[in-house]
Amino acid sequence: MISKIIERIHHHGNFLLTSHVRLDGDALGSELALYHVLTAMGKKVTIYNEDTTPERYRFLPGSRVIVHEWPNTTEMDVVFVLDCSTLKRIGKEAHRLAEMKHIISIDHHIESGGGGGLTFRDEHVSSTGEMLYRLFEQMDIRLSKEAATNLYAAILTDTGGFRYGNTKEATLFAAGRLVERGADPQWISENIYDNEPLAKIRLLAKVLETLSFDLDDKVASIIVDRRILEATGALAEHSEGFVEFPRSIRGVQISILYNELAENQFKLSMRSKEKINVEKIARAYGGGGHPNAAAFTVEGRLEDIRRDVIKTIGFYLK
Repeated sequence: MISKIIERIHHHGNFLLTSHVRLDGDALGSELALYHVLTAMGKKVTIYNEDTTPERYRFLPGSRVIVHEWPNTTEMDVVFVLDCSTLKRIGKEAHRLAEMKHIISIDHHIESGGGGGLTFRDEHVSSTGEMLYRLFEQMDIRLSKEAATNLYAAILTDTGGFRYGNTKEATLFAAGRLVERGADPQWISENIYDNEPLAKIRLLAKVLETLSFDLDDKVASIIVDRRILEATGALAEHSEGFVEFPRSIRGVQISILYNELAENQFKLSMRSKEKINVEKIARAYGGGGHPNAAAFTVEGRLEDIRRDVIKTIGFYLK
């Protein structure tokens, strides 16, 4: 599959890159790394994302080139869909992919849906960023500092700072090579993890007041609703990473963040420890992800959703 993707890259000259809504470090780092590699090869490249770039990732080299209005694709040859388990995750313009001559999907999520084009998927790899590193190595690309920085950020964030079980020997080797190519681990980490706006800290303080426990304290949950966002002046993107706080509590096996998207609509982000596979739980609700990190969106009253989800988790833990 990699050889076919390389062939498409060499054969065509005009590319569109896109990723999922609710952007994270892997999605953005992957897009921007591929952008730098392709433009260095003399290709014309456009990055489209439905959502604006979260503040914490705007330091990434090239982030200002991203557009948020669907571009004119008449002369574009290939679209790369990165880090998307299904094509519909790029948002309301997903149907426009039918306009594209060639679709290439690169993703590391379990049960990726592909898209009728070339699909490069490996759920055993830490991140889409690591998959692109493998692609570039096979292309014998000498990465620029800008591309290396973006790939490092992609891998760093999707491994939870190299703490998750998806951190393998190959992951650390790739990170080391990216540092060799100019990625600065301290600078990247400080920009992502140590540069939080005050509104986010105020939001976190309020959200932690919602902390609750179920199933003999094995499951811990927190809630981000629109009322709390308005009270603290925070943005929805500021809740990224909050699900890790309940997970860090001794004895907790599964943490859940209930994030209110609209009235009676919630996104649930789940994290787990050791061998507990929350991807299976998320899949039961039409979502997905990874064994220790998964998510899904569901509609209904929060009380009913919580009751049903805890019941499902209880069956799973038994």
